[in-house]
Amino acid sequence: MFFYAGLVVDYLKNYMKTRLTYRSDFWIEVLSDLLFNGLNLFFILVVFGHTASIDEWNEQQVLFIYGYFMVAYGIFITFFNLWSFSEKYIVKGEMDRILTRPAHNLVQLMLENMDPSSLFSALVGFLIMVFTWPQLGLTLTWSDPFIFLLLLVGSIMIYAGVYIFFTALSFFSDAPTGITALLWNLQNYGRYPMTIYNAVMKFALTWVLPFGFVGFYPSAYFLDRTNWGSFALLTPVVGLVFFGIGLATWNYGVKRYRGAGS
Repeated sequence: MFFYAGLVVDYLKNYMKTRLTYRSDFWIEVLSDLLFNGLNLFFILVVFGHTASIDEWNEQQVLFIYGYFMVAYGIFITFFNLWSFSEKYIVKGEMDRILTRPAHNLVQLMLENMDPSSLFSALVGFLIMVFTWPQLGLTLTWSDPFIFLLLLVGSIMIYAGVYIFFTALSFFSDAPTGITALLWNLQNYGRYPMTIYNAVMKFALTWVLPFGFVGFYPSAYFLDRTNWGSFALLTPVVGLVFFGIGLATWNYGVKRYRGAGS
């Protein structure tokens, strides 16, 4: 644990030295992320400018769900930024370099591709939750912060498990599949209430690609504990299952990897 903690610190230092050498690029990236999330937020506000509710969910509740979604996604993408894995590490052979080092290969990939600027999106999401909490008239119990952290860890593990699984498919094909772009579009459905979707979509977003657990279900624990509280607590369980599947697929893919060749 101390070894990996030291690696995290060292990589963070290198990241800050590299990025702050070109500070304007760093802040432009942060600003672009915030503007993108701002557009999504603006879209929600425009929708509720024409209707009082979506299904039984009002504007503040949907904003709260979106805030949680941003927190989970912002933390996830900070450490699991594997978008270009196939092209960079398989096609160009960078995976060979990774496998010659003593640290676990997946941890090295996470550290090499860290994007701490995404934490600003997570911060904005948290501020949205804080802002909407009193407007929703929600009460805060002593256990809520701990449950929030537990749900958040579960959501991040779901993100990680799903993306690691599909990224690991690159070990079985040298050609990029482009599946991550599709996943990115699907995950955005998790920032809206699952009750607005039909039965097939709801089932898929709950049990097949469980993006409902990265936004709506954990948020519903605080918004409507009577109806959703118990189900929302499945978030860390689902996270463990999908992270385990993703990690097992990744390890199997690494064993099949034979190098870039000539």
